[in-house]
Amino acid sequence: MEWVLNLFSEYLENDFKKRLGVPKPTVDQLWEVFKVLFPTTSARLLVQEPVGNTVRFKPLAFYHADEMGPLIDDPMGYIKDNFGGGKFKINFYQGMQFIATINFKPGGPEIWRDLPELDESEIQ
Repeated sequence: MEWVLNLFSEYLENDFKKRLGVPKPTVDQLWEVFKVLFPTTSARLLVQEPVGNTVRFKPLAFYHADEMGPLIDDPMGYIKDNFGGGKFKINFYQGMQFIATINFKPGGPEIWRDLPELDESEIQ
């Protein structure tokens, strides 16, 4: 979970500055806020897909915070086992508010090519 805190740190620090006027929160303060924030977050897993002379990001999966366990514990292994190789990104959100993104590039066959695109209208 530490890598997620590190990923969220800029978002959390900006929140401390804006809401509380704390220019440099401590790691302990960030952890405390993170523990409250994380259960309210969601994540989208996308893969970079070449299309003509450009690329697009095909949405593959959506996770509420309580569904992210395996993805958080071993993101590279989870992505490789479930989606194969390629260039992936995970976008984290709190509601509609974007928090952060991180990229992963596992090797192996591109299992994701045979998977349907996430229908974002089904996300609740």
